[in-house]
Amino acid sequence: MAVTEQQVLQALRTVQDPDLRQDLVALGFIKNLAIRDGAVSFAIQLTTPACPVRELMRDQAATAVRAIPGVSDVQITMTSQVRPTIAAASQGRPSLVPTVRNIVPIASGKGGVGKSTVSANLAIALARSGARVGLLDADVYGPSIPTILGITAEPQMTEQRVMIPVEQYGVKVISMGFFMKPGDAVVWRGPMLHKTVEQFLGGVQWGELDYLLVDLPPGTGDVQLSLCQMIPITGAVIVSTPQDVATNVAQKAIAMFKKLNAPILGVIENMAYYVCPHCNQKDDIFGTGGARAIAERIGVPLLGEIPLATPIRESADAGTPIVMRDPSSVAAKAFVAAAEALAAQVSIRGMEAEHAAIKVTF
Repeated sequence: MAVTEQQVLQALRTVQDPDLRQDLVALGFIKNLAIRDGAVSFAIQLTTPACPVRELMRDQAATAVRAIPGVSDVQITMTSQVRPTIAAASQGRPSLVPTVRNIVPIASGKGGVGKSTVSANLAIALARSGARVGLLDADVYGPSIPTILGITAEPQMTEQRVMIPVEQYGVKVISMGFFMKPGDAVVWRGPMLHKTVEQFLGGVQWGELDYLLVDLPPGTGDVQLSLCQMIPITGAVIVSTPQDVATNVAQKAIAMFKKLNAPILGVIENMAYYVCPHCNQKDDIFGTGGARAIAERIGVPLLGEIPLATPIRESADAGTPIVMRDPSSVAAKAFVAAAEALAAQVSIRGMEAEHAAIKVTF
């Protein structure tokens, strides 16, 4: 019996994306379907190259199609196209960064929780998956991204006086640290901070990006306010450590984004636990479960639990973050898992925005 396109699509309707909670056909993921003498080939176009269940869906799709009588071979190509989050843009605000599909601020309620280290490793993890990634270091008072990424070059300028970001480890980077001498301090009031954020968005040649991560200053100040007022953001990620004092302050950052009508994509718990390299004993130095409790309380996912590990600090000090320096390590895998979970949440937002736009059209 000849295998039909309808049979193949019906089989693929049994395979669901666990994050988007729809089948591959309904989501429009099946592309370039071809059938010849029992050999079936098609592409599955995911919403992010950092999909955590990429191989699982490929295997499930192959199994489903092979079960069709008459199928002799199945060839699947995995591709991706990151969807833009357009819901906020539909409010009539022009974008300073029209070529950026998703903007994700990385925030914390207080300093010292490792937010910049988390931001750098997330950016590299997303870039290593194949995504186009930018990292804006908006921590104007204490820019540390150039040190963490080992960047010594300064951004170049176009003839139109537009900054060209420095590229490192596949990530496009702009930071106030590029324009400060060692030991200098930024002593600015709100209007200057607002102007700087505006310049780092609209005055930079970001190009086509799937994700622009924004490393925010700690707390709830002018930079956060300016960012949310100037551009439509996909959603924020909150970084906290497990202990009560950090999680209590993190909730203030969450409350700030809610007041600004900015969604929260999830929470990342940094320094979640320590594993002794000699006896392999796990120790919850700063307590346990604080970030998870926050996530459950506000109804968002816990995107990841990053261990407290000396190599994370050493690699950041050396300018080669752990995801780049030792990708097979437990710490690097924790960052990659968090990046994949973040990408999944962005995909959910993108699909929701797309469906909302379709409803408005009709």
